[in-house]
Amino acid sequence: MGTKPFLIDAVIGNSRMLATLTENGQIQRLWWPHIDYPQHIEALKLGIAEKCMPTRWLEDDGWQRTVSYLGDSNVVQTEVQNKCMKVVLTDWCVPGADLLVRQVRCQNTASQAKDLQLVLFSHLNIAESPRYNTTYFDYEKDCLLQYRHSYAFAWGSDRVVTGFTAGKALAEASQGKLSGIATDMHGDGAMTIGLGIIPPGEEVTAHLFLAAGLGRHQALGQLEEAKAQGGEALLSATLDYWQKYLQQGVGLETGNTKLDSLYRRSLLVFALMHDEKSGGLSAAPDLDEDRLNCGGYAYCWGRDAAYITNAIDQAGYHQLVSAFYRWAMGVQEPDGSWDQRYFMDGHMAPAWGLQIDQCGSLLWGLWQHYQHTGNISILQELWPSVEKGMDFILGYMDSRTGLPKPSNDLWEERWGSHSYSAVAVWAGVLAAAEIAATLGHQASVWHEAATGLKERIETQLWSPEHNRFLRGIEVNPRPGELAQLQAQGEEIRWDSCPKGYPRPVQPQDSMVDVSLLGLCYPFGFISAQDLRMEATAKAIEEQLWVPGVGGIKRYENDWYIGGNPWILTTLWLAIYHQQRGNRERAQELLIWALEHATPLGLLPEQVDRQSGKPAWVVPLTWSHAMLVLAVLMLYKDQDTAP
Repeated sequence: MGTKPFLIDAVIGNSRMLATLTENGQIQRLWWPHIDYPQHIEALKLGIAEKCMPTRWLEDDGWQRTVSYLGDSNVVQTEVQNKCMKVVLTDWCVPGADLLVRQVRCQNTASQAKDLQLVLFSHLNIAESPRYNTTYFDYEKDCLLQYRHSYAFAWGSDRVVTGFTAGKALAEASQGKLSGIATDMHGDGAMTIGLGIIPPGEEVTAHLFLAAGLGRHQALGQLEEAKAQGGEALLSATLDYWQKYLQQGVGLETGNTKLDSLYRRSLLVFALMHDEKSGGLSAAPDLDEDRLNCGGYAYCWGRDAAYITNAIDQAGYHQLVSAFYRWAMGVQEPDGSWDQRYFMDGHMAPAWGLQIDQCGSLLWGLWQHYQHTGNISILQELWPSVEKGMDFILGYMDSRTGLPKPSNDLWEERWGSHSYSAVAVWAGVLAAAEIAATLGHQASVWHEAATGLKERIETQLWSPEHNRFLRGIEVNPRPGELAQLQAQGEEIRWDSCPKGYPRPVQPQDSMVDVSLLGLCYPFGFISAQDLRMEATAKAIEEQLWVPGVGGIKRYENDWYIGGNPWILTTLWLAIYHQQRGNRERAQELLIWALEHATPLGLLPEQVDRQSGKPAWVVPLTWSHAMLVLAVLMLYKDQDTAP
C-alpha cells in the first residue's frame, strides 16, 4: 500500500487506543491494547460511491479539505468538499472503551438527487504482521470481522451493511461493487453502507464503529454495545469527558488566546500519551516503522518522563503521575538500574545501552511528585525501588574520577562521562536522601555522596579555559565526528573495548550543547544567577541559535534530521531566562514555540531550518511538557501574556 507519511496532522485516543490521522481524514496508524504497541493498520480508505459509479476516495485529489479539533477535545473533524457533495468526518476514541468511531455526514450539494453508499476498505496487518490474518463477514452481527491470534477487530455501523467482500478487496471497493466473498485468510476486506437517495441540499449521517477485543467475542460484544448506545450519544459523552478532564487541571488565562489554547491542547496530549493499562508515558506516536531515519519514538524514556511528569503534576493531574511511578518502579531492572527505554507493557525496548541520567531522573522525579502532592504513601510503597536504584547508582561511580562511569549521553549518541548525566545522577542521589529522611531512614551516607559528587562535577567539568561547563570528559565521539574533531586539532587518544577493538577517546568534549542548561533547570545544581551558568547559557544562545528561522538546536554541528532547531530546547532556554529575571526574552522564546505549533496546536520535535514547518515527530510529549512548564512559570501568578 506504499510508505506511510512521517508527519501527521492529528492524533486521537483514549489512553488505551491511539490513532493518527493526516489532513485528508485518513487514519494512518492505530495502536491497541497499549498506546505504543502493537500497531494494526496497513491501510484504511473511506469513500462515497454513486449507484453504478466508481468510488470517490476521500483522501484522493479533487477535494477541498479542512481539519480541526472539535473545541478543546481529542475529537477530530475533517471537512472534504467538491462540486457535488460535502462530507464531514468526525473521528474519536470512546473513553473507557476499546472503540473508535467515525461519524460520516454526507450532504448532497448537486442540483439533482443522488443515490449514495459509503465504502470502507480495511487492510489490517494485525499485531504488525502480514501473516495469519483472517477477514470474514458475520451475517448475524452485520459486521466485517478481522482477527489474528488473540486480537480481533469488528467493523460495523448504525446502518445496514449492503455489501461486503473479504480478500483482494481494494479493486472491487474502488469500483463500489463488492462480490460477497464471506471469508478469506488475508487481512483486507471491504463493506458498503447504503445512504439512500439524498435530495439536493440535504444530508444523511452514518456511524462506523471499529470495536477491538482480545478474541472475537469481546470485539463483537463491544460492537453491539456501541450500536445500542448510538453514535450521537457516544460523541456527546466523549466531548463531555474531555471537558471534565480539562476542568480537573490547573486552568490558566494568560490574555493570549492562542497560547491559552496551546496550553490546553498540551494537557489533552498528556492524556493521549498516558497508557491506561500500565501507567507508562509514551514519548510520541511512532512514525518511522522501518527505521529509515530514527530508532523509533513510541516508547517510554525515564529522561523524557522526568520532565513530563513534572509538567503533569504542576498541571494538577497527580493520579497520572502516581500511576507512572508505580509503573516505572515495576520495570526496574534486577540490579536496580533502568534501561534506556521501555514499551508500555514493561518490556525492554530496542536500545543503545545504559543511559545513567535516566536512573537519576526517575529518583528525582519521584521526589518532585511527593513535593507536589505530599503523598507519603507512594514513597513508602516505592521505597524498596529507591534503595535498589541507589545501590546501583553508588556502585556505578568511577573511583578514579568520582563521577558516574561512562554511559550514553542525553541524546543517545556518545559514550562518556557527561555533565548532564552527572548532574541528573546528583539530583537523583539528593532526592533519594530526602526520601530516606522523610521516611525516617538513615540518609547521611546518601547526602554525603551527593556532596562529594557535586564537588567532583564542579572541579572536573567546569573549564576555566572555555569559561563554561564542558559537555563531558572521556567521550567516545560518533564515527562521523572523528575526522572533523581531528581536523579541528582536538586531542584524541586511542583506547580499546574489552574485546580489544580500538576506539577513539576525547579527553575533553567542549562542544556547546543545550543540555548544559540542565545544570540549572530542572535539577538546580547551580542557580541561574551563578556566573558560570550565565557564561554557559550565553554560549548556548550565541552558538546554537539558528539564523533565519530562529530557535535553538541541540548542539554545534547537530546532524540529526538535518540539524534543526527544536521546540523543547528553545523552551528550555526560555525557562532559564525567566529564572534569570529576563522575562521579555523568555516571552519571545515562548512565542517562537507557539508560532511553530501545527495548525491543530500540536508541537513537533523539530522545526525545519529552512521552511519553519514541522520537521519531525508530531506531537512530541516532551515538547508539550516544556510548553506547560514554561507557561506555568511565566504566567501562573501573572495577569497577562504578550
